[in-house]
Amino acid sequence: MSTERIGPPTTAGEREMLRAFLDYHRATLAMKCDGLSDEDLRRQSMPPSTLSLLGLVRHMAEVERAWFRRVIGQEDVGLVWSTEGDFQVAYDAAESTRSEAFAAWEAEVARARRIEEQAESLDVVARNHRGGEDVSLRLVMLHLIHEYARHNGHADFLREGIDGVVGA
Repeated sequence: MSTERIGPPTTAGEREMLRAFLDYHRATLAMKCDGLSDEDLRRQSMPPSTLSLLGLVRHMAEVERAWFRRVIGQEDVGLVWSTEGDFQVAYDAAESTRSEAFAAWEAEVARARRIEEQAESLDVVARNHRGGEDVSLRLVMLHLIHEYARHNGHADFLREGIDGVVGA
């Protein structure tokens, strides 16, 4: 399996640019997982951390769900892997599989895209139930770009530790 990753445009409107960068980072995470077995994807970084590539995919499914569905979409849905709202639970992927984690992540990404596309503008404001403050769709998209970029750095190190593959 090979993931297609399209670089963001160098000039575009704000919304198009945010969409492109978010999709670029989503594709980067998938690319870091390409060609690996479930066992490889579950390989943890170092004790006591439970961080793994599969754990990162599960975590990002939770992040997509929380920000787009729960905050912007105001849907009354829980997290995928935690009944207590603990995002860290997703990192422990010791019993998970590629098919389970990627199905959840891809479903959340698809739903997030629909919510973003249906929003009137980046200035749409919703109440963040975790912190109680109002946030805009713009902030949510920027936050997701930041979250992916940070975790894609982790994915770089994890992948290199598995099979030596390095690169963007």
